[in-house]
Amino acid sequence: MKITKVVLRNKEKEDSRMKAIATVTLDEQFVVTGIRLIQGDDKMFIAMPSRKVSEGVYDDICHPVNQETRQMFEEAILSAYDKLKESDEEVIKIEL
Repeated sequence: MKITKVVLRNKEKEDSRMKAIATVTLDEQFVVTGIRLIQGDDKMFIAMPSRKVSEGVYDDICHPVNQETRQMFEEAILSAYDKLKESDEEVIKIEL
């Protein structure tokens, strides 16, 4: 499995830890939307798409099943975020 495209939308606002929303394409065949890039206390991390299933409880819609795959997503999204910050654009598309 390979990430072939990342689209990142800037969502940075004052007093918000969420920095961007990513859409990731896998093998030019499968798309995952709604991946949030969040500033944690120590570092930035991704939060996979989720939905509220009961009061205060969220369930992932999709997620990596191992650390290696999560790291692949994080590296691609963080790399796109670095490019987004260097530009004046609100949306950046990166073909890999």
